[in-house]
Formats: sequence, C-alpha cells, structure tokens
Amino acid sequence: MEIDLGNRLRYVRIRHKLSQRALAKRAGVTNSTISLIESNHTNPSVGALKRILDGIPIGLAEFFAIEPTISKKVFYQAKELTEIGRGAISFRQVGDNLFGRSLQILFETYQPGADTGQILLTHKGEEGGIVLSGRLEVTVGDERHILGPGDAYYFESHRPHRFRCVGRAPCEIISACTPPTF
Repeated sequence: MEIDLGNRLRYVRIRHKLSQRALAKRAGVTNSTISLIESNHTNPSVGALKRILDGIPIGLAEFFAIEPTISKKVFYQAKELTEIGRGAISFRQVGDNLFGRSLQILFETYQPGADTGQILLTHKGEEGGIVLSGRLEVTVGDERHILGPGDAYYFESHRPHRFRCVGRAPCEIISACTPPTF
C-alpha cells in the first residue's frame, strides 16, 4: 500500500493550524518545498521529512500512524470555516479536512497592502475566484490586472502567480483550487 505523503502532510499541517509559509519558516525550508511535497511532485528524504515534521512538531512514527478520515459533512456555517492563513491575509477553508478531496474552496480576506509575497506561487492544478469586495491585483505570468467586485480570474496554477490587495479597503474573494494545493 502506497502512502499519500503529500495529502498526509497537508492534513497534519492544517490540523496544527499552520500555513505552508509558517511551516516552511519553522522547518528552515522554502515555501515551494512544502508545496511540492503536498502536491506529490517530490518525495523528501527521511531526514528532510523529519526536519519538516519537527516544525509542526510531530514525530515520524506519529505522522505515519495518523489515519485521516474523509469528511462527510455537507453544510458549514460561517463560524465553522477553518482558518489556514495568518497575519494580513485570512484564508478560511470550507472543511477542516481535505484528505481524499479533489477541490479546495476558500473565503479569502486581504487587508490593504497585503500580498502573497514577492516570489510568485506555482503549484499543480487550476484555480479561480471571484472578487466580492475591494480591489485585487492579480499577476499571472507576464499579465497583471486589477480586479474589483464581480470580476473573476481562472488559470492553470503552474503559471507563476501572485495576489495583492490594492486600495484602502480590505479585499474579499471566494476562490477554488483543484486539487487542494494551498
């Protein structure tokens, strides 16, 4: 039986309320390393996995003993969304456990000036979203647009991308990503 290391790491990371960025910082690795592992694009050595798990902290034996269950819950109240972001960006996820799921849905809130970082994000899959309020600058490859309420984006996530709130008001977005790679 092959273990889905990427989904298992994502499950444990989210269960401990850590973003990919926070875990990477704690473990002394890059954000892209965590993203590549969680999207099953790379398999870390045992030593590298131990260093990452030390950032949670959880031991190797406990990590491999966890048996995530697939959630059967259908409806969620606003207060039941799981916060997986930190700081000036809030990422409230529908469902606390995406193990075995193929879609991630987020309610995102960016405070004025907040962005996803100077290094553009890349990962497997597709993502899209609709701006509910505020103004969002979206960069995908060489393209950059400022979106307002009702405007939307949709692209293949392997294209380098970045999000930034522009203006004086917070920006709210509903987004989806498949497979769950955030």
